[in-house]
Amino acid sequence: MDQQQWTAVVEAATRAPSIHNTQPWAFRAGGDRLEVRTDPGRALHTLDPSGRQRTVSCGVAVEFAVVALAAAGRAADVELLPDVADPDLLAAVTVTGDREPGERDRALGDAIAVRHTERAPFLPRAVPAELLDRLQAVAGDFRVWSKAITESEEEVATVFLLSRAEEIEQGEPEYLEELQRWMRTDPTAVDGIPVGAVPADDPSTRPSNWLIRDFVVGSRSGGPVSHDRDPDAPPPEVERPTVVLMGTDGDDREAWLTAGRALGRVLLEATAAGLAASPLTQALDWPATRTQLRSRLSLVGYPQMLLRLGYPSGDRTPSTNRRPVADVLTFG
Repeated sequence: MDQQQWTAVVEAATRAPSIHNTQPWAFRAGGDRLEVRTDPGRALHTLDPSGRQRTVSCGVAVEFAVVALAAAGRAADVELLPDVADPDLLAAVTVTGDREPGERDRALGDAIAVRHTERAPFLPRAVPAELLDRLQAVAGDFRVWSKAITESEEEVATVFLLSRAEEIEQGEPEYLEELQRWMRTDPTAVDGIPVGAVPADDPSTRPSNWLIRDFVVGSRSGGPVSHDRDPDAPPPEVERPTVVLMGTDGDDREAWLTAGRALGRVLLEATAAGLAASPLTQALDWPATRTQLRSRLSLVGYPQMLLRLGYPSGDRTPSTNRRPVADVLTFG
């Protein structure tokens, strides 16, 4: 593998989603080996003190690199946490030879550039059960379990904990300061959360049974309520996205990386099938609500991701920028 080839692979890997678009990774390529490292300087010390979400994000980047290699006709092996003496080294991806890319390889490779987090409302169209089964099987290939939240009691419990976590976040000054540091008003910013990529309206007013994260820091201004809508018109249809919970049997760094790899593959499979997704991680951000979610849903393992899935409407939010590959990739 030459530098140009590795640059293309890392460019694909950096399209991975990350908490607050922190892009907490660094790469080192040489010969047929790519090292994926975590960047502690991009840690979220309030929201993610354990580094769990940062590690999951890096796991997604690992899988995007593997998918990009497969689409380019390269087989690869992945070793997680290859050096106990180097804790920032999360994975080593080694090219093992050439392979003929199949139609699925190419479709997933193409999905890398198309996929982006979608927080806008989805179309009122159900995700087919057979597609959910396929996504569950994809996660299962990594020994990551997943389940759709379909039972009313489970939905009520999960929605309540999402709301509770949102209250915790909005009442935590250190969290709000951290969030503010990662919000971006400059549309050319190469990291962080651009204001144009999140809905401007208060998420609590959206006609949906699932609460997305509110990226407005502090309380919203109490402006007048709009009465532009025809009072005789039927109420807006309630958005009912499919929500899938993914988890692992363990809860250590290897489990987090594995969950990230599975999440990366699920996101690309979903994108290739015409779906869009966004995380609903509030209830997993805080130890209290994460523990309560395990209890209320009678989970045997540890929840790692709550994913909102659906068919996007024509009015999509823009994708977020990424840092130049030269900023994250070294050779040697």
